[in-house]
Amino acid sequence: MKTLLTAAALALAPAPSPAQDERAVVWAAGDVATAGPRADRVADLVRRGRPDRFIYLGDVYETGTADDFRRWYHPRFGRLAHITAPTIGNHEWANRFEGYYRYWYGRKGRRLPPWFKTELAGWEIISLNSQAPHGPRSAQVRWLHSALQGPGDCRIAFWHRPRYSDGAYGGAPDLNPFIGALSGHARVVLSGHDHNLQRHERRRGLVQYVVGAGGRGRYKLHPGASTMVWGTDRVDGALRIILKPGSAVLEFRRPSGRLLDRSHESCSPG
Repeated sequence: MKTLLTAAALALAPAPSPAQDERAVVWAAGDVATAGPRADRVADLVRRGRPDRFIYLGDVYETGTADDFRRWYHPRFGRLAHITAPTIGNHEWANRFEGYYRYWYGRKGRRLPPWFKTELAGWEIISLNSQAPHGPRSAQVRWLHSALQGPGDCRIAFWHRPRYSDGAYGGAPDLNPFIGALSGHARVVLSGHDHNLQRHERRRGLVQYVVGAGGRGRYKLHPGASTMVWGTDRVDGALRIILKPGSAVLEFRRPSGRLLDRSHESCSPG
């Protein structure tokens, strides 16, 4: 598999060492850049976990201005900027040029692409943008089809709004073009947006994880005739992913570090 698609993505992280090629720890969390001690505890959980890569699933409150990034995102995750793969959320979309893109340019030294991919421990990690146009003929989905040309399905994709969710927002069928493109080419999809933790059964070869309980007010789950197989709206938390070539362990953990849910993935390198 190709390591990177765009030169701009070179700023995402230093080249992995041979040890990282064999095993890597990834943490994912969303909706953490908000006021209050609950968000502080989730951020501390991620930092204590000593990630090789940090996936931020979006939303810098209230409106993603430069001041919001300075007050709520940077004190918690600024030190992880060199290993961070972000995606933009709905809260910072309107001010994206003042906040999101300006912040990441300052931290990485070059413009962050609106969508990109990197490689870690035998897996490709793909950042997509659920706020930008994502119809079947959009530039983003055309790029995604091109990015998935390599063999196998050892891929994790992430964006802000979940396609499948039993939370306040429910699922987002407008994101079906992402799902259609990724089906057969990836194993895991990560999102935030709904302020709770969810794991869904496999659909079209993909398992949706919702990791939005970052310290903002939590949203109630409304399970019914759904695909959710595990979820909680009672605690905050983040997702720890242990990657190895051909396999992954995914663990929801609460701020104390206590395990909430563990699942396993295997993939074919092709």
